[in-house]
Amino acid sequence: MSTTASPSTALLRDRPAEKIVIGGSSAGGNLAAATILKARDQGLPLPAAAVLMTPELDLTESGDSFNTLMGLDTGLTTRLMPANLLYAGGHDLTDPYVSPLFGDFTTGFPPTFLVSGTRDLFLSNTVTMHRALRSADIGADLHVFDAATHIGFIGTPESEERTRELRRFVDRHWDR
Repeated sequence: MSTTASPSTALLRDRPAEKIVIGGSSAGGNLAAATILKARDQGLPLPAAAVLMTPELDLTESGDSFNTLMGLDTGLTTRLMPANLLYAGGHDLTDPYVSPLFGDFTTGFPPTFLVSGTRDLFLSNTVTMHRALRSADIGADLHVFDAATHIGFIGTPESEERTRELRRFVDRHWDR
């Protein structure tokens, strides 16, 4: 039996939960949301907030944008199912630790900042996650940028606006 602490418990030794914000983009958004669900299910305190930027939260690719935006998103140009199945390692793709969108948020989740674009293949993931969180009475801010693809607009006014909104959200929730 290993005596090594998990990354979650090791971080909590150094910082209280209210001083932690967990976030990620794309697959990192998946890992951030899955980490929060797993930590919550293990009885660990929730972080102060979550930041999910164009997150891949549904590895079944069941959302509308996987079909309607294929060919319009210049950042994601092909289906990801082979990679999704490899990542899942034999687990059901609807397992919430694989596809966090299928999680139960009624038992808790931190306030969440979500961002996507109207040409982002993961737009459905982002919007559906926002609706799931709001249905569970979880505070969630949704920002969708017109014509933004999965990689967004780097170095543009929209990118600066996203950064300003993200800072406002973090400042509101993070006890530094």
